[in-house]
Amino acid sequence: MNIRKLNDLVGLVSGKIRRKLVVAVAQDVDVLLAVKAASEAGIIEPILVGDQKEIIESAAQAGLDISKIEIVDIADRQQGCARAVKMVREKKADILMKGMATTAQFLRAILDKEHGLMEEGLLSHVAFFESPYYHKILCVTDAAMNISPDFNEKTAILNNAVNVYHKLGNPLPKAGILAAVETINPKMEATVHAAMMVAMQKRNQIRGCLIEGPLALDNAISAEAARHKGIESEIAGDVDILLVPDLNAGNILYKSLIFLGGSSTAAMVVGAVAPVVLTSRSDSDKSKFLSIALAAAIEEGKVR
Repeated sequence: MNIRKLNDLVGLVSGKIRRKLVVAVAQDVDVLLAVKAASEAGIIEPILVGDQKEIIESAAQAGLDISKIEIVDIADRQQGCARAVKMVREKKADILMKGMATTAQFLRAILDKEHGLMEEGLLSHVAFFESPYYHKILCVTDAAMNISPDFNEKTAILNNAVNVYHKLGNPLPKAGILAAVETINPKMEATVHAAMMVAMQKRNQIRGCLIEGPLALDNAISAEAARHKGIESEIAGDVDILLVPDLNAGNILYKSLIFLGGSSTAAMVVGAVAPVVLTSRSDSDKSKFLSIALAAAIEEGKVR
């Protein structure tokens, strides 16, 4: 994966097939700023679902010309989410994005057993960070979807992230399984889960990646810190994926990287039949734009 900067994602998809992006409850100025940037970059063709009057007003604030954009006028937000999901399910759109809907409304439509976008597997969140203090793009998972995943769910979360790396052209990403300590302690479930994953990878039960764990955060991202603690690892200091023990840890790490660490981010939800752009209200319009580029890159990766 020749991605050292998040803007490299834009280079991967600009000038390629324009993906159809449908925004559920699209009357959100920051989202429309991102849609405008992605459209101008030649990445997407947007479809906007929501209250038409509010979309027109928000588009004007964002400077988005909607004269040639399809707008599906639905005032009810839950129905708007359902319609956007239906368009993806019927292959009228390639990528789904959350607008002004609540996360609960948005996910309810995706998870609907009869009309949603689920296949066998688990939805999970992947967030890519460009940090001024790390030498390459870093993925954190799962910071938004699974509250307290059990071992099988953690394995699914890891596999989802690994699949994303494969689609982006990295056949063997390095995964660090995070815990508070780097030693195995039966009283600390995260350390036991990490050790089990390492054993599974060595026995080809988890494929397509290299795994090390348990690792404390400092050992995962700093080879020097790992050496100080006597950890010999080809992953320490060069990790691609950080698998967090639960949502609390993931969310705190996610926001720390942005608000204290000065990182840029692109994030999405994987595990559905199509890429899903689900960003935080506090994420910038640039982050939302980069998240669209990430989703389009995943779609491009399906056909490479």
